[in-house]
Amino acid sequence: MTTDRGTGMRVLHGAWDGDALAVWGEGRPARSGGRDSASPPHPFALVPRALRDLLAAPLEGESLRVAPLELLLPGTPDAPEHSARASAHPAAFHSWSVPALRLAPAAAERLLSALEGRAEVAGAAVGPSLGHLCAVRGFAELLVRSDCVLPGLAGGRARWRPAPLDPVREHLAALTAALPASARAHLPGRSPGEAGRVCVLEPLELLTDAVARRLAPPRSGTAAEGSGPALAAALSTGGPPPDPGTVERLRGPLRDWRSRVRGQGRAALLFLLREPDRNGPWTVEFWVRSSAEPGLRLPLEQVWLGEGAAWLPSDVGATALSDLRRAARHHPLLRRCLRDLAPSRLLLGTEDAQRFVSEAAPGLSAAGFSVVLPEWHGRSSLGLRMDAQEPPARRRGGVGPSDLVDVSFEVLLRGGEEGAEPLTEEELAELAELARLKRSLVRVRGRWMEMDPDRVAAALEMVVRHGARRMRTEEALRTAVGAAGTAPLPVEEVRASGPLGALLGGGAESSLRPLETPPGFGAVLRPYQERGASWLRFLGELGLGAVLADDMGLGKTVQLLALLADERRDGPAPGPTLLVCPVSLVGNWRREAERFAPGLRVHVQHGPERPQGNDLARLVGACDLVVTTYGVVARDSAELAGLPWHRVVCDEAQALKNHGTRQARAVRSLPARTRIALTGTPVENNLGELWSVMDFANPGLLGTAAAFEQAVAGESGPDTARVRRMTGPFVLRRLKTDRSIIADLPEKVEMRTWCTLTPEQASLYKAVVEEMTERLREADEKEKKGLVLATMSRLKQICNHPAQFLGDGSALAGRSGKLDRLESILGEAAAEGDKALCFTQYARFGDRLAPYLRSRLGVPVLWLHGGTPRADREEMTRRFQEMAGPAVFLLSLKAAGTGLNLTAANHVVHVDRWWNPAVENQATDRAFRIGQRRDVQVRKMVCVGTVEERVDEMIERKSVLADGAVATGEEWLAGLSVEDLREVVRLSPEAVAG
Repeated sequence: MTTDRGTGMRVLHGAWDGDALAVWGEGRPARSGGRDSASPPHPFALVPRALRDLLAAPLEGESLRVAPLELLLPGTPDAPEHSARASAHPAAFHSWSVPALRLAPAAAERLLSALEGRAEVAGAAVGPSLGHLCAVRGFAELLVRSDCVLPGLAGGRARWRPAPLDPVREHLAALTAALPASARAHLPGRSPGEAGRVCVLEPLELLTDAVARRLAPPRSGTAAEGSGPALAAALSTGGPPPDPGTVERLRGPLRDWRSRVRGQGRAALLFLLREPDRNGPWTVEFWVRSSAEPGLRLPLEQVWLGEGAAWLPSDVGATALSDLRRAARHHPLLRRCLRDLAPSRLLLGTEDAQRFVSEAAPGLSAAGFSVVLPEWHGRSSLGLRMDAQEPPARRRGGVGPSDLVDVSFEVLLRGGEEGAEPLTEEELAELAELARLKRSLVRVRGRWMEMDPDRVAAALEMVVRHGARRMRTEEALRTAVGAAGTAPLPVEEVRASGPLGALLGGGAESSLRPLETPPGFGAVLRPYQERGASWLRFLGELGLGAVLADDMGLGKTVQLLALLADERRDGPAPGPTLLVCPVSLVGNWRREAERFAPGLRVHVQHGPERPQGNDLARLVGACDLVVTTYGVVARDSAELAGLPWHRVVCDEAQALKNHGTRQARAVRSLPARTRIALTGTPVENNLGELWSVMDFANPGLLGTAAAFEQAVAGESGPDTARVRRMTGPFVLRRLKTDRSIIADLPEKVEMRTWCTLTPEQASLYKAVVEEMTERLREADEKEKKGLVLATMSRLKQICNHPAQFLGDGSALAGRSGKLDRLESILGEAAAEGDKALCFTQYARFGDRLAPYLRSRLGVPVLWLHGGTPRADREEMTRRFQEMAGPAVFLLSLKAAGTGLNLTAANHVVHVDRWWNPAVENQATDRAFRIGQRRDVQVRKMVCVGTVEERVDEMIERKSVLADGAVATGEEWLAGLSVEDLREVVRLSPEAVAG
């Protein structure tokens, strides 16, 4: 590559400035001369003659105009940085002037076309800004060649413009996101959104017109010939501009045309595939449907017969033919129909129908067409029935994961009138031949279905040739639950004997050996607790892990302690159990073990003085239960992994939900014969968290996280039936609201407490919304969503109190409708002699709220947050539970939402909302749990007419997965459109008191 003395390589840059492309370069010091701009000349800018020489070949014959271009570039006051050596984080920016060649859109399109895909031209490098404009031009040509352009009028001139389709907008957003900094150097102070409009949208509009004119055949036309020919002539090369009268007549129809393309009032083409009754041809029928009301549709055949409908526009026939011509580019067989005057259907053989389903339908859908396939599309009509029989001679107590079981399979045809039925040998042989021929559309027992030939061939090989064989129990379980990679077809039915059959058949809990309350145990187990402890023992005897996901407050701690005590009832005790929990629960586990199972030898492995090395090994060998924290495991994982654990238990196992974190990896590295996860919320945000907890309990059972999510994916969300089938044998979930589980728990009464804003709050609220609205005008789509979500957080603080939002330490009294209402609620509870829990997600607000409530209510107000030491935390809990008379316990939601037993309270107030039902319910369950003797009143404070009310409504409408086993987190808000988010933050008139 040619270089210039003292300045390094030559680089060409481009900036779209107004209606022209400005090309400038750097490399050779500019000649000294007079200034014609406000900024000093760029010392390394290429002079005009050098620019012309570099671009002589691609711009041969063009008249090139030179004009100065003002740039803001990184560097020092003496010289800008050369782009080839620019630092990632420049210290400062300064203004410079460069000579630039200005190219009209046609010449710019010609140059960018010549430079596309090239790293250099005439020995000079093509810079990122010029390369980006090459990509914009390439997209313009793609639009033209795909007929994604429409005629338009701008300033009295006819111009080709990009069609307003969703794929165009998505590609525009991607081009804007990829905009290099050098492309915006001539736009100092402009927002990213404004820069995107100038540097992407404007050049795309002009380059699209230039490409369309270059590719269009020349034609002539005048206004005298009518508006249509005049417009066509003006849009082609060399045509005169339309006269003002023609412009005025065309403006309305062209606007309507663009609206129809957007989908307003347009009839769109739809393709519907119909299967033959027997061996006749397949039929692709052409229909038209309303874009505004997709449920309104009509066969195109009826349109040709004049049997239209009121919702059809007058140009429906022309639009359908135009769509059909465009669709033929994605599926060439449609060209046959274009020979007909009134095309209405396409006839296909079975092989062509296969290609339509597998290739054409996805391509047409991606191009914006609607395609309707038979209901069997995307569904597996074939499955497997698995028979697993344990060997006759097995040891007492069950089978281990390495023991062998006899397994055989049958192929089932699903979805018939009689349910799933096994196929005959003749049908299997026919399917094998069709699979060999790579046929994916097949007819079995009088109905068509879709199959994957390779998977069916593998299944038939497994069933017919291998027959019955022996598998390890672990492998049989993975196959039975449908883990990825274990069977070529989904296992729909399992028939098994013994404990394995009870587990896979869903009857384990009802067929367990009863585990009664162990001798000397400090409580009488409730029936559901006996069943839970028995279930843990049952899976442990099989060498399998368990997820005990009982609702908060149902006594997961008691069930585990009962299991440990029962194991030591007769005979030698098994090895030690390591229990890992959050630091806030260490004291709770120690006290509960002393209370319920005083015979257990317990050691707490925590704190700077905790034993290590041989001292720890000797101590563990003499213990039944070792309690430690996630933090200790993360730090001491190598040492703990070398000890002989019989069982590893994780309490609050949602701490493992992020599979790749250091603490999750450390916990999984601990070897043990069995594992147990204890959690009241197996999932807070997504199914990946459920997989992570399951992967701790039974490593590898569900395959990889990606394979699990793919296996349970449904058309409109996770397939809950599939999730239960894969995880159900290993997850025990009981809810407090189920009266068949626990009938003597008091009622939980949940209610909204409506609050209004004070005038000061309303004024601040409106100002924040107006500021957001103003900034949205200049933001791109990605920035808009982040801006609105950040605004929502600010508005929540205003709803709490102006002083929290302002952060100025100003007085609290009389300025917040919510605080006044909170004070009233707590005052009434105190007057009745009751205790109350108050949750807030803002620790700094709690720092001010605690002393304020203490002075106003005249009762003890305790304040627990993330910075509270463990000893103080335990003392506060004890004091609140034991003190006589009314009291308030103010708690930080994230720090105290789990692990505390605060049944002395019968009032729970959520001062501000976390907007995550799972987290709020966990917090409520600090009071609503076993040991609670009174009805619990739960109040969720909501400011009417604000973001709080609208998000509360969304939460009420939002469904949860798997009957409450899977809840959704606050992340769902990020999935709302910008328009929906704007509506969420709007302030209603009823929000303000008075």
